[in-house]
Amino acid sequence: MGLDIILLFKYIPNTNSVNVDPNTGTLIREGVPSIVNPPDLDAAEFALKLREKYGGKVTAMIMAPPSAVKGIEFLLGMGVDEGILITDRAYGGADTLATSYVLSAAIKRLEHFDLIVAGQETLDSSTAHIGAQVASWLKLPYVYYVTEASLDNGSIIVKRQLESYIETYRVKLPALITVLMHSQHPRPVTLKNKLRAVISKPIKTLTNSELKLNTMCTGLRGSPTVVAKTEFIAKIPRKKEILKDKGPQEAAMWLLSKLKEEGFVN
Repeated sequence: MGLDIILLFKYIPNTNSVNVDPNTGTLIREGVPSIVNPPDLDAAEFALKLREKYGGKVTAMIMAPPSAVKGIEFLLGMGVDEGILITDRAYGGADTLATSYVLSAAIKRLEHFDLIVAGQETLDSSTAHIGAQVASWLKLPYVYYVTEASLDNGSIIVKRQLESYIETYRVKLPALITVLMHSQHPRPVTLKNKLRAVISKPIKTLTNSELKLNTMCTGLRGSPTVVAKTEFIAKIPRKKEILKDKGPQEAAMWLLSKLKEEGFVN
């Protein structure tokens, strides 16, 4: 029968080009190039490996502006089967609580799912909240920092890696896991997968017309998080000096002299 996997991901602004609205504290996305959140690519690879091993399908899901369809298309190019874009002006400016509320409502609409897979965190905020919050809304067990998983009689056995040791859990399905970032090697997009996506058109869109959520609980109005102040730190100028074609001893002496010049060592 296989696994029905939901892959949660985020389409984030390129962190080298991002700016913040000083009035709302939210990211300014217009005109900024975006990418699939890199830790979510680890999650995508993990989900695709599970599908290859056990069968089933992988559905990418995101709550975002309409432009995030490009993120779904990228994941389809990796081999994800279908995508769901949840988008509505009423959802704009959401913090993680309001975002997880909308995502969980969309998941409840699905006829069936076995496993929700998400990245460890997003590079534009690094809260790592979404996985736990979605699981809480859906009353699901969840495990963070997963590196391996296998199925066993209606449960999933996962290993998760912490700083100094590895833990193993047996969790009854359905469940949610987040994948340890840098633990996978995400596969590239292929032309075959991109052509399949163009032909089958596997992307669905949901708005609040379908979800019918209380807009006092969504978007900026439904977000209790307050950004009190945002400061940007200027980039540190780099001299970009390079020493080439020297032996180890001479290179070490050169580096030491430079560190002394800058006052880092006496």
